[in-house]
Amino acid sequence: MQYGICSLSIVPLRLDPADTSEMVSQVLYGEFFKVLEQRKSWSKIRLAYDKYEGWIDNKQYVIISEEDYCTLDDSILKLSTDLVEFVQDENDRLHTIPLGSTLNGLDILKHQHDGNFVEGTKPKYNLLETAFNYLNAPYLWGGKTPFGIDCSGLTQMVYKLNGYKLLRDASQQATQGSALSFIEESEPGDLAFFDNDEGKIVHVGIIMEDNHIIHAHGKVRIDRLDHTGIYNNDKRQHTHKLRVIKKII
Repeated sequence: MQYGICSLSIVPLRLDPADTSEMVSQVLYGEFFKVLEQRKSWSKIRLAYDKYEGWIDNKQYVIISEEDYCTLDDSILKLSTDLVEFVQDENDRLHTIPLGSTLNGLDILKHQHDGNFVEGTKPKYNLLETAFNYLNAPYLWGGKTPFGIDCSGLTQMVYKLNGYKLLRDASQQATQGSALSFIEESEPGDLAFFDNDEGKIVHVGIIMEDNHIIHAHGKVRIDRLDHTGIYNNDKRQHTHKLRVIKKII
């Protein structure tokens, strides 16, 4: 078994080993993983954080030892908190890193970081403050940053920056936490899940006060939430059908 760490800012994680393949997620700076299969140009990996799997270009990560992987896996996550920050390599060159990058592997990568970071768990009320950092970010399938993000990437990153672990996809996140019977039972920071006509969970957002929700739909936006689902004021119609509300913390 081999192990790796992402040494670049934002790397696509693809469904198949090809540049033209669908991007299913992203690997942000400092995220580490197991290498399940290695080919000439591509590696199939499993991220340590959420066990998500996909293919990454071999030129876009660094091999690390099993000891380093275990040390990283046992440590409390230290995450960057500014929209864009920089790390400096041993040749004094600057590399950009996005909000939510993992800083635990700086010594392994021989990088220095002088910016802001967060670690440990934060109060539940802090979730929405974190979510506002992504407001108006464009929707991007598989995205995890303020430069492009999908609905479950938003919820996962907001929770991650506050010290709480969510799985990657909306359907996976819907298996976590405790279900609530009514919107009135929910608190700001709880998650609302939405399904399609076939009953599959396809969307998720973070509940706010006064029957509002922040979610990624075209962009990260704030809309109304009622017993039917999400009401989009711009379109003057419901865009998502409510399935279940979950309390994660």
